[in-house]
Amino acid sequence: MKLFYAPGACSLGIHVLLEEIGAPYEAEAVDLRSGAQFKPEFTAVNPKSKVPTLALDEGAPLTEYPAIAYYLAATYPAAKLMPAAGEPMARAIEATDFCVSTMHMQGFSRIFRPANFAPSEGDADAVKARGAEIFDKGLAVMEKALEGKDWVAGEFSFADTALFYVCYWRAARLKLPLPERVAAHYARMLARPATQRAMVAEGLA
Repeated sequence: MKLFYAPGACSLGIHVLLEEIGAPYEAEAVDLRSGAQFKPEFTAVNPKSKVPTLALDEGAPLTEYPAIAYYLAATYPAAKLMPAAGEPMARAIEATDFCVSTMHMQGFSRIFRPANFAPSEGDADAVKARGAEIFDKGLAVMEKALEGKDWVAGEFSFADTALFYVCYWRAARLKLPLPERVAAHYARMLARPATQRAMVAEGLA
């Protein structure tokens, strides 16, 4: 397997999962700032021009965070990243989709790239404020979801890495606080050896 990632991007969560699994893999950084994701060398791998992308040993590359996370959990059961069938599995999928599609794509995307949402430069501050509002609401949702639990689905699973990467952006990049239960979850993720190895590999430690 080969992971195409950008340091500190959402691909960080997939990097953590690969370290949790312990199977051999390669990792190649994609320089998003220079536009490497739009160059033929990368679009030949993923025409969506985005990370994470996971090139499999056989078959077409996998794209989209939830799909890659589910694949890794299902393919490497010994790593115990897959929740039990029924509600735990549903909760893991629910949380992963919410972190990626709402907190990331609707919230932080507005904060990081307001030009993609603003009709004009003068609207950028309002767009950023709306992004912060969406993300704050997302934190409140996840704070409630973690009530009485250490991990999103009860036991540690692929879903926890999705919450981790959006919290990394909040805590490490924006230097903003996290609510109590979410902060405790973030601390538990940082304490995991797999997370520490992935962050060292990406130059984030």
